[in-house]
Amino acid sequence: MKWDPRIEEMPVEQLAELQYKRMKTLVYRLYSFSDFYHKRMKEHNVHPDDIRSLDDVKKLPFMYKSDLRDNYPDKIFTASQDELVRYHVSSGTTGKPTVVGYTQNDLEIWTTSLARALTGCGIGRGDVMQVSYGYGLFTGGLGLHYGAERVGATVVPTSVGNTERQIELMQDLRVTAIASTPSYLVHIGEVADKMGVSIDKDTDLRTAVLGAEPWSVQMKKYIQDKMGITAHNIFGTSEMSGPMFCDCAEQNGIHIWGDIAYTEVIDPETGENLPEGEKGELVMTILQKEALPMIRYRVGDITSMNTEVCACGRTHPRIDRLQGRVDDMLIIRGINVFPSQVEHALLGIPEVSGHFMIIVDRKGALDEMLVQVEMNPEAFSDKVEDINEIRRNVSHVLRNSLNVSVGVELAAPGSLPRFEGKAKRVIDRRMN
Repeated sequence: MKWDPRIEEMPVEQLAELQYKRMKTLVYRLYSFSDFYHKRMKEHNVHPDDIRSLDDVKKLPFMYKSDLRDNYPDKIFTASQDELVRYHVSSGTTGKPTVVGYTQNDLEIWTTSLARALTGCGIGRGDVMQVSYGYGLFTGGLGLHYGAERVGATVVPTSVGNTERQIELMQDLRVTAIASTPSYLVHIGEVADKMGVSIDKDTDLRTAVLGAEPWSVQMKKYIQDKMGITAHNIFGTSEMSGPMFCDCAEQNGIHIWGDIAYTEVIDPETGENLPEGEKGELVMTILQKEALPMIRYRVGDITSMNTEVCACGRTHPRIDRLQGRVDDMLIIRGINVFPSQVEHALLGIPEVSGHFMIIVDRKGALDEMLVQVEMNPEAFSDKVEDINEIRRNVSHVLRNSLNVSVGVELAAPGSLPRFEGKAKRVIDRRMN
Protein backbone atom coordinates (compact mmCIF):
# COMPACT_ATOMS: atom_id res chain seq x y z
CA MET A 1 0.00 0.00 0.00
CA LYS A 2 1.14 3.53 -0.77
CA TRP A 3 -0.24 6.87 0.38
CA ASP A 4 0.89 8.77 -2.73
CA PRO A 5 2.24 6.42 -5.44
CA ARG A 6 2.95 9.35 -7.78
CA ILE A 7 5.58 10.66 -5.34
CA GLU A 8 6.70 7.43 -3.70
CA GLU A 9 7.34 5.69 -7.05
CA MET A 10 8.79 8.74 -8.81
CA PRO A 11 11.60 7.75 -11.23
CA VAL A 12 15.01 8.13 -9.61
CA GLU A 13 16.25 10.71 -12.14
CA GLN A 14 13.12 12.81 -11.71
CA LEU A 15 13.42 12.61 -7.92
CA ALA A 16 17.05 13.80 -8.08
CA GLU A 17 16.02 16.72 -10.30
CA LEU A 18 13.30 17.69 -7.82
CA GLN A 19 15.78 17.48 -4.94
CA TYR A 20 18.24 19.74 -6.75
CA LYS A 21 15.60 22.37 -7.51
CA ARG A 22 14.42 22.43 -3.91
CA MET A 23 17.98 22.46 -2.60
CA LYS A 24 18.90 25.39 -4.85
CA THR A 25 15.80 27.34 -3.80
CA LEU A 26 16.49 26.63 -0.12
CA VAL A 27 20.12 27.74 -0.30
CA TYR A 28 19.25 31.00 -2.09
CA ARG A 29 16.46 31.73 0.39
CA LEU A 30 18.65 31.22 3.43
CA TYR A 31 21.64 33.06 1.98
CA SER A 32 19.36 36.03 1.29
CA PHE A 33 17.15 36.05 4.38
CA SER A 34 18.92 34.21 7.21
CA ASP A 35 21.69 36.02 9.07
CA PHE A 36 22.90 32.73 10.53
CA TYR A 37 23.21 30.89 7.21
CA HIS A 38 24.52 33.93 5.33
CA LYS A 39 27.34 34.30 7.84
CA ARG A 40 28.06 30.55 7.89
CA MET A 41 28.27 30.37 4.08
CA LYS A 42 30.49 33.45 3.96
CA GLU A 43 32.84 31.88 6.51
CA HIS A 44 33.16 28.82 4.26
CA ASN A 45 33.54 30.83 1.05
CA VAL A 46 30.49 29.32 -0.61
CA HIS A 47 27.77 31.15 -2.56
CA PRO A 48 24.43 29.78 -3.83
CA ASP A 49 25.77 30.07 -7.39
CA ASP A 50 28.37 27.43 -6.47
CA ILE A 51 25.64 24.80 -6.09
CA ARG A 52 25.30 23.58 -9.68
CA SER A 53 24.41 19.95 -8.90
CA LEU A 54 23.39 17.79 -5.98
CA ASP A 55 27.01 16.71 -5.61
CA ASP A 56 27.90 20.35 -4.87
CA VAL A 57 25.95 20.09 -1.62
CA LYS A 58 29.26 18.91 -0.14
CA LYS A 59 30.51 22.50 -0.47
CA LEU A 60 27.94 23.71 2.07
CA PRO A 61 28.89 23.91 5.76
CA PHE A 62 27.51 21.51 8.34
CA MET A 63 24.96 22.48 10.96
CA TYR A 64 25.28 21.12 14.50
CA LYS A 65 23.00 20.74 17.50
CA SER A 66 25.27 23.21 19.28
CA ASP A 67 24.15 25.83 16.72
CA LEU A 68 20.58 25.44 17.96
CA ARG A 69 21.64 25.70 21.58
CA ASP A 70 23.91 28.69 20.93
CA ASN A 71 21.04 30.47 19.21
CA TYR A 72 18.40 29.55 21.81
CA PRO A 73 15.50 29.91 21.64
CA ASP A 74 14.63 31.14 18.14
CA LYS A 75 17.49 33.15 16.60
CA ILE A 76 17.77 30.77 13.61
CA PHE A 77 14.04 30.83 12.84
CA THR A 78 13.15 32.18 9.41
CA ALA A 79 9.42 32.55 10.07
CA SER A 80 7.88 35.47 11.93
CA GLN A 81 6.00 34.99 15.18
CA ASP A 82 2.60 35.40 13.53
CA GLU A 83 3.46 32.57 11.07
CA LEU A 84 4.27 30.08 13.85
CA VAL A 85 1.52 27.73 15.01
CA ARG A 86 3.45 25.43 17.39
CA TYR A 87 6.64 24.91 19.38
CA HIS A 88 8.25 21.65 20.46
CA VAL A 89 11.19 21.60 22.88
CA SER A 90 13.79 18.90 23.50
CA SER A 91 14.41 17.58 27.00
CA GLY A 92 17.76 19.34 27.34
CA THR A 93 19.24 16.38 29.22
CA THR A 94 22.69 16.95 27.66
CA GLY A 95 22.66 20.74 27.81
CA LYS A 96 20.40 23.65 26.97
CA PRO A 97 17.19 22.43 25.27
CA THR A 98 16.54 23.02 21.59
CA VAL A 99 13.37 24.77 20.44
CA VAL A 100 11.70 23.90 17.13
CA GLY A 101 9.04 26.12 15.61
CA TYR A 102 6.43 25.07 13.03
CA THR A 103 4.37 26.91 10.49
CA GLN A 104 1.10 25.40 9.32
CA ASN A 105 2.85 24.17 6.19
CA ASP A 106 5.58 22.53 8.31
CA LEU A 107 2.92 20.60 10.21
CA GLU A 108 1.26 19.57 6.95
CA ILE A 109 4.52 18.19 5.52
CA TRP A 110 5.26 16.37 8.78
CA THR A 111 1.80 14.79 8.82
CA THR A 112 2.04 13.82 5.14
CA SER A 113 5.43 12.19 5.74
CA LEU A 114 3.94 10.11 8.54
CA ALA A 115 0.88 9.24 6.46
CA ARG A 116 3.20 7.74 3.85
CA ALA A 117 5.18 5.93 6.56
CA LEU A 118 2.17 4.44 8.36
CA THR A 119 0.55 3.38 5.09
CA GLY A 120 3.77 1.54 4.26
CA CYS A 121 3.38 -0.36 7.57
CA GLY A 122 -0.13 -1.39 6.53
CA ILE A 123 -1.90 0.96 8.95
CA GLY A 124 -5.00 2.77 7.73
CA ARG A 125 -8.77 3.04 7.96
CA GLY A 126 -10.23 0.41 10.27
CA ASP A 127 -7.14 0.31 12.51
CA VAL A 128 -7.13 1.45 16.13
CA MET A 129 -3.74 2.93 17.00
CA GLN A 130 -2.56 3.36 20.58
CA VAL A 131 -0.03 6.20 20.80
CA SER A 132 2.17 5.45 23.80
CA TYR A 133 4.77 8.12 23.11
CA GLY A 134 4.87 11.14 25.37
CA TYR A 135 2.61 14.03 24.42
CA GLY A 136 3.41 17.69 24.99
CA LEU A 137 6.85 19.19 24.28
CA PHE A 138 8.16 15.85 22.98
CA THR A 139 7.38 15.40 19.27
CA GLY A 140 6.56 11.68 19.28
CA GLY A 141 3.03 11.69 20.68
CA LEU A 142 1.48 14.49 18.65
CA GLY A 143 3.38 13.51 15.50
CA LEU A 144 2.10 9.94 15.42
CA HIS A 145 -1.33 11.12 16.56
CA TYR A 146 -1.85 13.40 13.55
CA GLY A 147 -0.24 10.92 11.15
CA ALA A 148 -2.54 8.11 12.28
CA GLU A 149 -5.62 10.30 12.00
CA ARG A 150 -4.56 11.35 8.51
CA VAL A 151 -4.56 7.74 7.27
CA GLY A 152 -7.99 7.14 8.78
CA ALA A 153 -7.01 5.18 11.88
CA THR A 154 -8.77 5.70 15.22
CA VAL A 155 -6.31 7.03 17.82
CA VAL A 156 -6.11 6.09 21.49
CA PRO A 157 -3.86 8.84 22.97
CA THR A 158 -2.59 6.97 26.03
CA SER A 159 0.84 8.68 26.21
CA VAL A 160 3.20 6.89 28.66
CA GLY A 161 2.63 5.52 32.14
CA ASN A 162 -0.37 3.89 33.85
CA THR A 163 0.61 0.71 32.02
CA GLU A 164 -2.03 -1.60 33.44
CA ARG A 165 -4.73 0.81 32.27
CA GLN A 166 -3.11 0.91 28.84
CA ILE A 167 -3.31 -2.87 28.59
CA GLU A 168 -6.97 -2.84 29.62
CA LEU A 169 -7.76 -0.22 26.96
CA MET A 170 -5.77 -2.20 24.41
CA GLN A 171 -8.14 -5.10 25.00
CA ASP A 172 -11.38 -3.15 25.43
CA LEU A 173 -10.90 -0.88 22.38
CA ARG A 174 -9.51 -3.67 20.19
CA VAL A 175 -6.23 -1.85 19.48
CA THR A 176 -4.51 -3.16 16.33
CA ALA A 177 -1.39 -0.94 16.26
CA ILE A 178 0.82 0.79 18.80
CA ALA A 179 3.48 3.52 18.62
CA SER A 180 6.04 3.67 21.44
CA THR A 181 9.68 3.26 22.31
CA PRO A 182 10.78 -0.39 21.98
CA SER A 183 11.79 -0.52 25.65
CA TYR A 184 8.34 0.66 26.76
CA LEU A 185 6.64 -1.96 24.58
CA VAL A 186 8.77 -4.63 26.24
CA HIS A 187 7.68 -3.20 29.61
CA ILE A 188 4.03 -3.36 28.50
CA GLY A 189 4.56 -7.03 27.64
CA GLU A 190 6.05 -7.74 31.09
CA VAL A 191 3.20 -5.98 32.90
CA ALA A 192 0.68 -7.85 30.74
CA ASP A 193 2.28 -11.17 31.72
CA LYS A 194 1.90 -10.26 35.41
CA MET A 195 -1.77 -9.43 34.76
CA GLY A 196 -2.25 -12.82 33.10
CA VAL A 197 -2.75 -11.19 29.69
CA SER A 198 -1.06 -12.51 26.53
CA ILE A 199 -0.48 -9.70 24.03
CA ASP A 200 -0.36 -12.35 21.31
CA LYS A 201 -3.52 -14.27 22.25
CA ASP A 202 -5.65 -11.85 24.28
CA THR A 203 -5.40 -8.67 22.18
CA ASP A 204 -5.85 -7.66 18.52
CA LEU A 205 -2.46 -5.94 18.42
CA ARG A 206 -0.61 -6.87 15.21
CA THR A 207 1.63 -3.88 14.36
CA ALA A 208 4.11 -1.79 16.37
CA VAL A 209 5.79 1.41 15.18
CA LEU A 210 8.86 1.79 17.38
CA GLY A 211 11.59 4.40 17.67
CA ALA A 212 13.13 7.29 19.66
CA GLU A 213 16.00 5.04 20.84
CA PRO A 214 18.41 2.58 19.19
CA TRP A 215 17.24 -1.04 19.34
CA SER A 216 18.82 -4.21 18.09
CA VAL A 217 17.75 -6.92 15.66
CA GLN A 218 17.57 -9.26 18.65
CA MET A 219 15.12 -6.97 20.46
CA LYS A 220 12.97 -6.81 17.33
CA LYS A 221 12.97 -10.64 17.15
CA TYR A 222 12.11 -10.83 20.84
CA ILE A 223 9.13 -8.45 20.40
CA GLN A 224 7.84 -10.24 17.31
CA ASP A 225 8.25 -13.76 18.73
CA LYS A 226 7.03 -12.95 22.24
CA MET A 227 4.07 -10.75 21.31
CA GLY A 228 3.18 -12.06 17.86
CA ILE A 229 3.27 -8.62 16.24
CA THR A 230 5.22 -7.01 13.39
CA ALA A 231 7.68 -4.41 14.69
CA HIS A 232 8.48 -1.47 12.37
CA ASN A 233 11.35 0.97 12.79
CA ILE A 234 10.43 4.68 12.73
CA PHE A 235 12.98 7.49 12.62
CA GLY A 236 13.14 11.23 13.08
CA THR A 237 14.52 13.93 15.36
CA SER A 238 12.86 16.89 17.02
CA GLU A 239 15.20 19.23 15.10
CA MET A 240 13.95 17.90 11.75
CA SER A 241 10.28 17.99 12.89
CA GLY A 242 9.86 14.73 14.78
CA PRO A 243 9.31 11.12 13.70
CA MET A 244 8.92 11.24 9.90
CA PHE A 245 10.33 8.14 8.21
CA CYS A 246 9.72 4.41 8.62
CA ASP A 247 10.45 1.04 7.06
CA CYS A 248 7.75 -0.59 4.91
CA ALA A 249 6.27 -4.08 4.78
CA GLU A 250 9.53 -5.34 3.25
CA GLN A 251 11.40 -4.23 6.41
CA ASN A 252 14.61 -3.69 4.50
CA GLY A 253 15.57 -0.18 5.55
CA ILE A 254 13.89 3.08 6.55
CA HIS A 255 12.49 5.05 3.60
CA ILE A 256 13.67 8.68 3.60
CA TRP A 257 11.32 10.72 1.40
CA GLY A 258 13.62 12.38 -1.10
CA ASP A 259 11.17 15.18 -1.90
CA ILE A 260 11.29 16.18 1.79
CA ALA A 261 14.89 15.47 2.77
CA TYR A 262 18.32 15.05 1.17
CA THR A 263 20.42 12.39 2.90
CA GLU A 264 24.18 11.89 3.25
CA VAL A 265 26.37 9.56 5.31
CA ILE A 266 29.77 10.92 6.33
CA ASP A 267 32.89 9.85 8.18
CA PRO A 268 32.27 11.37 11.64
CA GLU A 269 35.97 12.18 12.01
CA THR A 270 36.79 13.73 8.62
CA GLY A 271 33.35 14.92 7.47
CA GLU A 272 33.91 13.26 4.07
CA ASN A 273 31.02 11.55 2.30
CA LEU A 274 31.14 7.75 2.48
CA PRO A 275 30.26 5.27 -0.29
CA GLU A 276 26.85 3.66 -0.30
CA GLY A 277 26.57 0.81 2.18
CA GLU A 278 29.38 2.07 4.43
CA LYS A 279 28.46 2.98 8.01
CA GLY A 280 28.92 6.55 9.17
CA GLU A 281 27.17 9.58 10.62
CA LEU A 282 23.82 10.58 9.16
CA VAL A 283 23.54 14.10 7.70
CA MET A 284 20.22 15.50 6.54
CA THR A 285 18.96 18.57 4.74
CA ILE A 286 15.25 19.25 5.13
CA LEU A 287 14.19 20.67 1.79
CA GLN A 288 10.79 22.11 2.68
CA LYS A 289 11.11 23.52 6.20
CA GLU A 290 9.81 27.05 6.70
CA ALA A 291 10.23 27.92 10.39
CA LEU A 292 13.56 26.21 11.15
CA PRO A 293 15.40 25.20 7.96
CA MET A 294 18.17 22.63 8.29
CA ILE A 295 21.06 22.39 5.81
CA ARG A 296 23.49 19.50 6.25
CA TYR A 297 22.46 18.87 9.84
CA ARG A 298 24.70 16.33 11.56
CA VAL A 299 22.10 14.10 13.16
CA GLY A 300 24.62 12.05 15.15
CA ASP A 301 23.10 8.64 14.34
CA ILE A 302 25.27 5.87 12.87
CA THR A 303 23.83 4.17 9.79
CA SER A 304 24.45 3.41 6.10
CA MET A 305 22.49 4.30 2.97
CA ASN A 306 20.93 2.25 0.15
CA THR A 307 19.67 3.93 -3.02
CA GLU A 308 18.42 0.79 -4.79
CA VAL A 309 14.71 0.72 -5.56
CA CYS A 310 12.94 -1.16 -2.75
CA ALA A 311 11.06 -4.38 -3.50
CA CYS A 312 7.90 -2.47 -2.48
CA GLY A 313 8.38 -0.21 -5.53
CA ARG A 314 9.36 2.94 -3.64
CA THR A 315 12.27 4.71 -5.30
CA HIS A 316 13.37 6.90 -2.38
CA PRO A 317 16.65 6.18 -0.58
CA ARG A 318 16.72 4.04 2.53
CA ILE A 319 18.90 4.06 5.61
CA ASP A 320 19.81 0.96 7.57
CA ARG A 321 18.75 0.30 11.16
CA LEU A 322 20.48 2.85 13.41
CA GLN A 323 23.54 1.32 15.03
CA GLY A 324 23.76 3.93 17.80
CA ARG A 325 24.80 7.54 18.14
CA VAL A 326 28.20 9.13 17.74
CA ASP A 327 27.78 10.77 21.17
CA ASP A 328 26.52 7.48 22.75
CA MET A 329 29.59 5.57 21.62
CA LEU A 330 31.77 4.42 24.49
CA ILE A 331 35.51 3.99 23.95
CA ILE A 332 36.73 1.25 26.28
CA ARG A 333 40.47 0.68 26.15
CA GLY A 334 40.53 1.82 22.53
CA ILE A 335 37.50 -0.23 21.42
CA ASN A 336 34.29 1.45 20.23
CA VAL A 337 31.24 0.06 22.07
CA PHE A 338 27.57 0.94 21.49
CA PRO A 339 24.80 0.05 23.98
CA SER A 340 22.86 -1.55 21.10
CA GLN A 341 25.71 -4.09 20.70
CA VAL A 342 25.33 -5.07 24.34
CA GLU A 343 21.57 -5.44 23.93
CA HIS A 344 21.99 -7.56 20.80
CA ALA A 345 24.38 -9.92 22.61
CA LEU A 346 22.27 -10.24 25.76
CA LEU A 347 19.04 -11.03 23.94
CA GLY A 348 20.73 -14.10 22.48
CA ILE A 349 21.27 -15.58 25.94
CA PRO A 350 18.13 -17.38 27.21
CA GLU A 351 19.02 -17.11 30.92
CA VAL A 352 19.01 -13.28 30.96
CA SER A 353 16.56 -10.59 29.86
CA GLY A 354 17.00 -7.48 27.70
CA HIS A 355 17.03 -5.22 30.79
CA PHE A 356 20.55 -4.01 31.48
CA MET A 357 22.65 -1.08 32.66
CA ILE A 358 26.19 -0.16 31.63
CA ILE A 359 28.44 1.46 34.23
CA VAL A 360 31.77 2.85 33.03
CA ASP A 361 34.49 3.89 35.46
CA ARG A 362 38.21 4.54 35.44
CA LYS A 363 40.51 2.59 37.74
CA GLY A 364 43.94 4.11 37.58
CA ALA A 365 44.82 4.56 33.91
CA LEU A 366 42.37 1.95 32.62
CA ASP A 367 38.68 2.22 31.75
CA GLU A 368 36.44 -0.48 33.18
CA MET A 369 32.95 -1.37 31.99
CA LEU A 370 30.42 -3.24 34.10
CA VAL A 371 27.24 -4.68 32.59
CA GLN A 372 24.39 -5.26 35.03
CA VAL A 373 21.79 -7.59 33.52
CA GLU A 374 18.61 -9.10 34.91
CA MET A 375 18.18 -12.84 34.99
CA ASN A 376 15.01 -14.40 33.64
CA PRO A 377 12.79 -15.77 36.43
CA GLU A 378 13.04 -19.37 35.22
CA ALA A 379 16.87 -19.20 35.36
CA PHE A 380 17.04 -17.49 38.76
CA SER A 381 18.54 -19.83 41.34
CA ASP A 382 19.91 -19.81 44.90
CA LYS A 383 22.72 -22.14 43.84
CA VAL A 384 25.96 -20.18 43.64
CA GLU A 385 27.53 -22.52 41.09
CA ASP A 386 24.54 -22.08 38.73
CA ILE A 387 24.69 -18.27 38.98
CA ASN A 388 28.44 -18.25 38.40
CA GLU A 389 28.10 -20.46 35.33
CA ILE A 390 25.54 -18.07 33.80
CA ARG A 391 27.74 -15.07 34.65
CA ARG A 392 30.75 -16.71 32.97
CA ASN A 393 28.67 -17.44 29.87
CA VAL A 394 27.38 -13.84 29.68
CA SER A 395 30.92 -12.53 30.10
CA HIS A 396 32.16 -14.84 27.32
CA VAL A 397 29.40 -13.79 24.90
CA LEU A 398 29.96 -10.07 25.58
CA ARG A 399 33.72 -10.39 25.16
CA ASN A 400 33.28 -12.08 21.77
CA SER A 401 30.68 -9.55 20.66
CA LEU A 402 32.41 -6.37 21.86
CA ASN A 403 36.06 -7.44 21.43
CA VAL A 404 36.81 -6.19 24.93
CA SER A 405 36.49 -7.81 28.36
CA VAL A 406 33.78 -6.34 30.61
CA GLY A 407 32.57 -7.09 34.10
CA VAL A 408 29.20 -8.78 34.52
CA GLU A 409 26.81 -8.46 37.43
CA LEU A 410 23.63 -10.55 37.44
CA ALA A 411 20.57 -8.89 38.95
CA ALA A 412 17.34 -10.37 40.25
CA PRO A 413 14.30 -10.30 37.92
CA GLY A 414 12.53 -6.92 38.01
CA SER A 415 15.31 -5.15 39.93
CA LEU A 416 16.74 -2.84 37.23
CA PRO A 417 15.07 0.44 36.18
CA ARG A 418 12.24 0.45 33.62
CA PHE A 419 11.85 3.37 31.22
CA GLU A 420 8.59 4.83 29.92
CA GLY A 421 10.39 7.32 27.66
CA LYS A 422 13.81 6.89 26.08
CA ALA A 423 15.86 4.24 27.83
CA LYS A 424 18.92 5.58 29.72
CA ARG A 425 21.21 2.60 29.97
CA VAL A 426 24.66 4.16 30.50
CA ILE A 427 26.20 5.64 33.64
CA ASP A 428 29.63 7.05 32.79
CA ARG A 429 31.53 7.93 35.96
CA ARG A 430 34.79 8.78 34.23
CA MET A 431 33.96 12.49 34.18
CA ASN A 432 32.97 12.68 37.87
